Amino acid sequence: MSITRNVNLKWISAGIASAAIAAISVGSISAAHAADPRAELFQKFQTAVKGKTVAWVPVWLGVLESEWTRVMKAHFDDYGVKLIVRDPNFKSDVQLQAVSSLINEKPDILIVQNPTTTLLARELKRAMDSGIKVIQVNMASNQLTDAYVGADVPKLGRMLAEEVVKTCGGGKGSGKVAILQGEATAAYSLDMTKAATEVLNGDKSIKVVSSQPTNWDANKAAEVTTNVLQQNPDLCGIFSVWGPQTAGAAQVVKNAGKQGQVKIFVASDGQPADCDMVEQGLFTKNLSYRADTQGEAIVNAVLTLLQDSRPAGTTQLAYYTTNYWVSGKDDRQYCFVVPKE
Repeated sequence: MSITRNVNLKWISAGIASAAIAAISVGSISAAHAADPRAELFQKFQTAVKGKTVAWVPVWLGVLESEWTRVMKAHFDDYGVKLIVRDPNFKSDVQLQAVSSLINEKPDILIVQNPTTTLLARELKRAMDSGIKVIQVNMASNQLTDAYVGADVPKLGRMLAEEVVKTCGGGKGSGKVAILQGEATAAYSLDMTKAATEVLNGDKSIKVVSSQPTNWDANKAAEVTTNVLQQNPDLCGIFSVWGPQTAGAAQVVKNAGKQGQVKIFVASDGQPADCDMVEQGLFTKNLSYRADTQGEAIVNAVLTLLQDSRPAGTTQLAYYTTNYWVSGKDDRQYCFVVPKE
C-alpha cells in the first residue's frame, strides 16, 4: 500500500512539474509575442499612416513638379496613402480655388508650392485652423506652416554669387553682371536675388547692370538678355535663379558669338536639360538641389507629421536639401533621370 502510494505521489509530482513547466513556457511565448517591440513599432506606423489622404497642389505639373509627384506617389502607394493632385497649370486663381476646395474636403495633409509669398497665405492658415497639417515646397509663403521642404534659397544665392565674383571680380573681366530673376513676388526668387545681390554689391569690382524678372519664362529671359547685351557688350556674367528659364538667355549669348565669354551661373532643380546645357558649354556652372531627393524629403515630412499626435499648426519643421555643383559630365549624377513611361 505504501509503495503504491509513493509511486502515485511521484507520478502526481511529475505531472504537476510538467504542467508548471508547460504553463511557464506557454506564458513566456505569449509574453514574448505581446511585447515584441518591432511588431509594435510597425503597427503604430501602420495605424498612423495607412488609409490617410494627402492633397498636393503645385503651381503646375512641369518637369520639376512631375518628379516630386512621381516620388511621392511611389512611396504613398507602398504605404497605403491616398494622393490627390490638382494641377492649376500656372493659373493663380485656379490654384487658390483648388486649395480652398481641398480644405473643405479635409485631407490629412495639404502640400503646396506657392507662386507668390501672399496668394495662399490666408488659406494655409485656414487649413491649419481646421486641423489639416500643411507642408510648403521650395517656394514658401509669408505664412509659416507645419513643415517646409526645399532648398536653403539664400544659401543658393550666396554660393552662386561667390562663383560669379571669383570669375568676374578683381579685374578678371569687366565686372558687369546681369541677374535673371524668376517671378517678381515669389519667395524663391526674392530670397535668392536678395542674398546674391548682397554678395555682388560687397565686391567693388562687380557692377550689377541689370536685375529683372523673367516670370520663369525662357523667352522672356532671352528678351532681357538681348537688351542687356546691346547695352553692355562687355558683359562678364549672368546669374539666374532657375535653370530652365536660362536656356533662352544662353541661346542669345551663343548667337551673339559670346559663348564662353559671358559666364552663366544657374540654380537648378537637377533637370536633365540643365546638365545638358553645362556639358554643351552653354552654362558655366549649375548649382543643383535635385528634385528627386527633394521628393524623398517631402515623403519624410508627410510621414513625420502623420505620426506626430500634436495638432496642426503647432510645429514648424524644416527639411533643407543639399546643393551640388555641376560643372561637367562627371557631375551628371547630380541631375535626376526622368523615367520612361
